[in-house]
Amino acid sequence: MNVLVINAGSSSLKYQLVNVETQEVLAKGICERVGSAEAFHKHGIDDNELVIDEPMEDHNAAMAVVLEALTSGPNAAIGSLDDIDAIGHRVVQGGKYFDRSVIIDDDVVAKIDELAELAPLHNKAALMGIEACRTQMPGKPMVAVFDTSFFQSIPPKAYMYPLPYELYEKYAIRKYGAHGTSHRYISERAAAFMDEPLEDLKLITCHLGNGCSISAVDHGVAVDTSMGLTPLDGLMMGTRCGAIDPAIVPFIMEKEGLSTQEVNDLMNKKSGLLGISGISNDLRSVKEASEAGDARAQLAYEMYSNSAKKYIGQYIAVMGGVDAIVLTAGVGENCEKMRRMIFAGLQPLGIKIDPEKNKLRGHEREISTDDSAVRIVVIPTNEEYMIARDTYQLVKEGSLEISELA
Repeated sequence: MNVLVINAGSSSLKYQLVNVETQEVLAKGICERVGSAEAFHKHGIDDNELVIDEPMEDHNAAMAVVLEALTSGPNAAIGSLDDIDAIGHRVVQGGKYFDRSVIIDDDVVAKIDELAELAPLHNKAALMGIEACRTQMPGKPMVAVFDTSFFQSIPPKAYMYPLPYELYEKYAIRKYGAHGTSHRYISERAAAFMDEPLEDLKLITCHLGNGCSISAVDHGVAVDTSMGLTPLDGLMMGTRCGAIDPAIVPFIMEKEGLSTQEVNDLMNKKSGLLGISGISNDLRSVKEASEAGDARAQLAYEMYSNSAKKYIGQYIAVMGGVDAIVLTAGVGENCEKMRRMIFAGLQPLGIKIDPEKNKLRGHEREISTDDSAVRIVVIPTNEEYMIARDTYQLVKEGSLEISELA
């Protein structure tokens, strides 16, 4: 069964065509700067990637470009649209409505739209992707896979904020989390890698990249996560500040004369690694500058690692111990120095990183010492496959089953 996985952004449309039975990626690409005169399309796998300037006035036009590339030209992956069996859409915010992936119908679309106030850029973009697919491939079954659904198992003591309760009742202000599809994938895959039942493990899963989140997964169930009502909460990130004293917000607004939107932009787009270093939101550039002696870059690098270390400690306490810590995403998978800094000093907790194993790259691997009481595992994430798998199960089998990834 071939599933087209769609991840629509406000001005982008990212996609993969996945054969679920073989787990083979048949094609992938992205349409960038949709709606602008500088729009372009990348299509192909690895060395076969083509980059083409394409006028795309909206997501519907972008979807037409994608389908044309999938069925014709030098990098065609299928003979016709009939070879696409179903479509899976990444949707960030599922709110209180969706604790799992669902077949898309008009009611689901209405709820995704209603929840857009909690993720205005992401949910509106997902709806544009859904409508484009409805236009270009009418009648094709579609599934929505929500970033937040994995965290609907978090108990009230962890998802509630200590604000007046009526604000929760009126506006559903609570922790929803994000990156749930990634955390679900790496927790399942880590259990399979360790040859242990997921239901027997206490895991801390760390999605560390430009966006960062850490979750506590107790016997296969998420019990806490670092992101909150929005993806701004929690760890220091590339451009997001993460958790700060909330009194800072009105203080800055008054001192700088900022509007609500301006202070929101400051915290989401101008803070984090970029704000502290003054150099970049990319950890690789900050690392290079820090090693060249830039004091602000050094500070940013240390703050990033310290932020992750603190959440790991919190979640060991929340679960009363941990069997393994799982790392993924751009930083978690690839940055040997950051991993070393995060785990430095955690030996008294039974967490020992092996310096030589930590230097390896590019595949699933264990980087803890042989005598470490807690295993440290690196698992490259694969959110697209999880979206394709959920779509397959709902469309072909009619239900979702949680199973370890072999």
